[in-house]
Amino acid sequence: MKLAKTFFTIFILVVSSHSFGQKLVEVWRTGSNMKTPESVYYSPDHDVIFVANINDNPSEKDGNGFITQLNADGSVKNMNWVSGLSAPKGMAIFDGKLYVSDVDELVEIDIDQAKIINRYPAPGSIFLNDVAACSNGIIFVTDSRTNKIHALSDGEFSVWLESDDLKGINGLYTEMGKLYIGSDKIHVADVKTKELKEIQSDCQGIDGLDKDNDDNFVFSNWAGRIFYLEDGQMTKMWDSTKEKINTADIFFANDLNLLLVPTFFNNQVVAYRIEK
Repeated sequence: MKLAKTFFTIFILVVSSHSFGQKLVEVWRTGSNMKTPESVYYSPDHDVIFVANINDNPSEKDGNGFITQLNADGSVKNMNWVSGLSAPKGMAIFDGKLYVSDVDELVEIDIDQAKIINRYPAPGSIFLNDVAACSNGIIFVTDSRTNKIHALSDGEFSVWLESDDLKGINGLYTEMGKLYIGSDKIHVADVKTKELKEIQSDCQGIDGLDKDNDDNFVFSNWAGRIFYLEDGQMTKMWDSTKEKINTADIFFANDLNLLLVPTFFNNQVVAYRIEK
């Protein structure tokens, strides 16, 4: 009986380690040449990593924010690719356009022209944050201060969903007609019906929300934590809170198999491989 228990215990430990032993291994970092980087986004079509640089105050409309382009190895392709922003944060791409939240408006950039072509004000908004593009062309944007989700559809930018359940919302992820919404929880909303459902609690304040190549969620807390979510089991893969190194709006680049992490006040972008 003792021998059987021993083998059972070893089996459980091995299975647990295999399933939930995720960790981050650094692949490259840019060095401290960014300017308050809040968000990153990799485009496989352009083989470019876009970096949203706030360049100072995340709430102020000071006009000194800009977008950087990095090569896939982290080297700088174009430091000031597009300027004329204030505090750019979340980004998403649809149909050759890069959409960027900027305090109280959504900015549309033509990637091939490297030019701002539209600005969509969001009246009543305070702190527009993350952005996600649905396959049907709707662009979703969170406002972390008003508990609202705005949506750009057919040229109209308006409030799409408001709920007391969405306090402190930030990170967004969309697939297959579903919009996943990060706060201190993860909710999922049906894009057609707007029906809202909680799927994970105790997330400690989600900033970036994405999925890896195994279809599992990876999310960050701005304070300096990164978690892996698999089968309802949350694993903390990273914690730099003691060092006061932030982990802002992360992005998982599926084609590169890399997790891209902007470190905000630490002024770097770091790429990690998730090992299991």
